[in-house]
Amino acid sequence: MKRFFLSALIVLVAALSFSAQASPDAGELTRLLNEFLAGAGKNDAVIHDRFWADDLIYTRSAGARIDKAELMRGVRSAPAPKAGDPETVYTAEDIKIQQYGNAAVVAFRLVSTSTRADGTKSIGNNLNTGTFIKRGGRWQVVAWQSTTVPKPPEPRPTSETKVDPAKASFSTDTKSPSAKTYLKGPRGGCYYLNAGGNKVYVDKTLCS
Repeated sequence: MKRFFLSALIVLVAALSFSAQASPDAGELTRLLNEFLAGAGKNDAVIHDRFWADDLIYTRSAGARIDKAELMRGVRSAPAPKAGDPETVYTAEDIKIQQYGNAAVVAFRLVSTSTRADGTKSIGNNLNTGTFIKRGGRWQVVAWQSTTVPKPPEPRPTSETKVDPAKASFSTDTKSPSAKTYLKGPRGGCYYLNAGGNKVYVDKTLCS
């Protein structure tokens, strides 16, 4: 009986040790990913052809599903960049790799940085997940999913916001029955503080 439990314990420890191992090909997969992203910024057809497997299933962030043939047609038919066109650089952040023998799942955040001729930049973020298969000693992507990360909404202006009275100039409306104290903000707006300490905008002439 003791021998049975000892054997079971050895098998359990071995299984846990195997599952806890880091992906042995994580370095190679990371290198392939970074190499691909550098080529994708230049629309390099050779890099694309090497990265994607012939049986690829690619789901775009817009919801369309394509195969490798359609993807490569898009790459090869893309017009050559012209002078003044934005230059886009792709980088991978928060890379996570899970390997299962000759299969691996690579998840990361794709950051696209586009620089215009005037120096201004725009940045986009996608969450991408790729399934790699190793065939004949070579890793290629057989499935790919891209999801756009929405930009956080900009705060909407409200008619009532907290204000520091010490940073505004004052004017008292003696004509009003309520005798409100009006404040002039740094941008010229005129308002009074309500009971909750929020500002309510009124006609600018009340602060003159």
